[in-house]
Amino acid sequence: MKNIKKHGIILILITIVVLFFVIKDDFYAIVDALSKANVLFIALGIVFTISYWFFKSLALHNIVKEYKEKTKVSQIFKQITITQFFNGITPFASGGQPMQVYMLNKSGIKLTHSTNIIVQDFILYQMALITHGLIAVFLNWRFHFLQDNPLLRNLTILGFAINTLVGLGLLFVSFSTKFNSFVVNKVIGLFSKIKIIKSKEKTINSWKRRLNEFNESAEILRNNKILVLKGYIFNMIGLLCYYLTPLFVIYSLGYGSSITLLATYVCCAYVTIIGAFVPIPGGSGGIEYGFLQFFGNFIKGSALPAVLIVWRSITYYLAIIVGSIVFNTFKGVDQECE
Repeated sequence: MKNIKKHGIILILITIVVLFFVIKDDFYAIVDALSKANVLFIALGIVFTISYWFFKSLALHNIVKEYKEKTKVSQIFKQITITQFFNGITPFASGGQPMQVYMLNKSGIKLTHSTNIIVQDFILYQMALITHGLIAVFLNWRFHFLQDNPLLRNLTILGFAINTLVGLGLLFVSFSTKFNSFVVNKVIGLFSKIKIIKSKEKTINSWKRRLNEFNESAEILRNNKILVLKGYIFNMIGLLCYYLTPLFVIYSLGYGSSITLLATYVCCAYVTIIGAFVPIPGGSGGIEYGFLQFFGNFIKGSALPAVLIVWRSITYYLAIIVGSIVFNTFKGVDQECE
């Protein structure tokens, strides 16, 4: 919270640098392409981006109502927009989930329950993300949309592996209490011996409490298949809306005939996979590079950076702007959740 201004300044500087490299070679042609963009298709792109937020809200609300039945979808939607803001200004999107826990706690849900809710939501999101990644890999293997590029192939494999390991690791930690207890005792015991940890018992108890929260989350998911299915479907639909947003941007600039819906889906899924492990707010640099390389198989010349600028403005910078505005109205959260 104290570093919002610092993160904002860093984000602005990164944006300027990235934008410079994107437009420096063909500035006037890019501006000309942007000036001719079809506003209706851009509006549809914005609608699909907001739909992504909305389905994320439904996925989270699906879990929250298990703890607080009267919580409104509209309030969760506000929290999701604020989460987009904090994800967008912090490295690895690390600021969003702690803020979600804080907001749920402020709305009257116990801190441990708030943490459980976010853990459950993250597990279901990772399941959807990995599923979309597998579908994209299969579609590209079947239809050969993208030219083979060793660097991009390795980055995509690395990103997919990281997301898969995070999802599987989280599930394993959530369900395996014996393994958790063994690791906590051994690792903390080792750190205690080499004087990295001063209070061994206090640290062990603290970590066991945290891991118990994961176990509680896993039990709720395991015992409520309808909740899991609904949350998974909401996240699948939300990500699909996000992956198809570039298509409307491409149509807005008059290049719809150069790429299909399936190719757009594959390209955007790959871009998202790469951006997930770029340690810069919003995955800046990595996202732009991946977008230019993947979509460059279908769109050439000044149209490609023009599409990138509009797409990033809709899916990233718009989220930051909307989230920051909603964040300034956060004080009324307690009343709205009653």
